[in-house]
Amino acid sequence: MYRILKKEGRAKRGEFQTVHGVVQTPVFMNVGTAAAIKGAVSTEDLQQIGTQVELSNTYHLHVRPGDEVIKKLGGLHKFMVWDKPILTDSGGFQVFSLAGLRKIKEEGVYFQSHVDGRKIFMGPEESMQIQSNLASTIAMAFDECPSSKADREYVTASVERTTRWLLRCKNEMKRLNGLDDTINKKQLLFGINQGAVFADIRREHARRISEFELDGYAIGGLAVGETHEEMYYILEETVPHLPADKPTYLMGVGTPANILEGVERGVDFFDCVYPTRNGRHGHVYTRFGKINLFNAKYELDAAPIEEGCGCPACSTYSRAYIRHLLKAKEMLGMRLCVLHNLYFYNHMMEDIRKALDEGRFAEYKKQMLESMKIL
Repeated sequence: MYRILKKEGRAKRGEFQTVHGVVQTPVFMNVGTAAAIKGAVSTEDLQQIGTQVELSNTYHLHVRPGDEVIKKLGGLHKFMVWDKPILTDSGGFQVFSLAGLRKIKEEGVYFQSHVDGRKIFMGPEESMQIQSNLASTIAMAFDECPSSKADREYVTASVERTTRWLLRCKNEMKRLNGLDDTINKKQLLFGINQGAVFADIRREHARRISEFELDGYAIGGLAVGETHEEMYYILEETVPHLPADKPTYLMGVGTPANILEGVERGVDFFDCVYPTRNGRHGHVYTRFGKINLFNAKYELDAAPIEEGCGCPACSTYSRAYIRHLLKAKEMLGMRLCVLHNLYFYNHMMEDIRKALDEGRFAEYKKQMLESMKIL
């Protein structure tokens, strides 16, 4: 299912076989929270810019339009007209970050919808059931994501509960995959490592969840307030204790520099809202750093966002025109910036894979980090 093709230090170049196609790793997953990329990006666009995996969110789709609705329409792939792999986040992070009023119990979490205030209960079984209805390629286990500032006593209890929830997720997914009316009977399950910034808790949790023999393993609860140095240290301490023969996913990370550092430490999968969120605000990525197209110096700039870039924006339009669209609040400006940023991320991952194939990742990483500091 997961095959390592090449290694350079801890960095891995691999292939991950799924029912919806093979994923070449390391990979960046494009975030389409509610089954769409924010910024008026279509699934045809995603094909054009080299997207391998689309990520959607269990909580958001459960609230609206409802996972039962999506199941009746044939599952998420048919619903959004996407034939490649989809990963669904379990909803755990959103339950703990969006829901103001919540009560965590052993059975799960009671909370109110951020959309209409209605009361919702979600536990491991419910999260698995929703993700089974969505029929995603990869389902994430339901976990608690404690604050990076939480004290040791709280984090210890939280991680123990997450481990118990993981067993319930595994058992429920096995049951669901055996039902006649399940759309994707080969849905995969990734477990999530937690532990805030306590390296010993992270290591022990990694060892414990490795025993579950899952399809992949994620590291959650990072990029939520700790420093980059703390994040890199936790990766160094945690990744070696996760199964080497399964893909490793760093959730919600990050900047191009974060990704390069993550790959070096053995991470295969990444996702982040940065390219879409920044694009919607006129902030675009280049090999020489990030630029803000709202700046006056681009008013008469006839050059593309980045020379040599093959994205739909750079192939046709100038910085000056895109800046005008953004200033005029025309949706096209936002869309072009998002397309450029996603193209940049997807093609940076291609370059990373090529560098690993050729045994020159360390050199590529050094050049990219130096280059991106120019602007």
